[in-house]
Amino acid sequence: MLLDERLLPWSDDAWVYELKFDGYRVLAQFGSGSAELRTRNGADCTKWFPEVAKSLATVKGGPHVVDGEVCVLDEYGRSDFNRLQDRARRRRWYEGADPVTYCVFDLLEEGGKDLTGLPLLKRKARMLKRMAGLPSILPMTHVDAEHGQELFQMAEQLKLEGLVAKRIDSLYKPGVRTSEWVKIRRKGAIPAERFRR
Repeated sequence: MLLDERLLPWSDDAWVYELKFDGYRVLAQFGSGSAELRTRNGADCTKWFPEVAKSLATVKGGPHVVDGEVCVLDEYGRSDFNRLQDRARRRRWYEGADPVTYCVFDLLEEGGKDLTGLPLLKRKARMLKRMAGLPSILPMTHVDAEHGQELFQMAEQLKLEGLVAKRIDSLYKPGVRTSEWVKIRRKGAIPAERFRR
């Protein structure tokens, strides 16, 4: 599911807001001792990020499928895309590699059951419970509309990429660029000349 980019009124309580991390978009299928990670273009990146795969493989049951962003986080919790590229370029873990964190924001399948037809907040509640306490995994929380502007101001102060606004009743539509998920980018967050991934 892909993001739209436009302005939204902060006062609309049909939306929730999450921090936007700058990393590699990754889908993970896992459970019962195994895990497979795939990039947005379908490349198998399981060996690129073995600490994430190892952590997800410990989850019981399955199959489960989540969507998220693999990032290298600095000491303040900010994503550093250049360090992630350095890490991912070798397509494997190596001595001295920056550790990665999988910032998971949606649960698409749980125990083999398709959840994409459930409203966002129901999927997120299940995701937060399923992903709690796993090493190298950061389950993404959100704030409601009342606190969206405050979260954006914090993102600006910390020089984060921005926020993602999501309609609370949005369904997950694979591969669709939808108006129900909206990127709110901090001005100057990403130089226009940066390498496109």
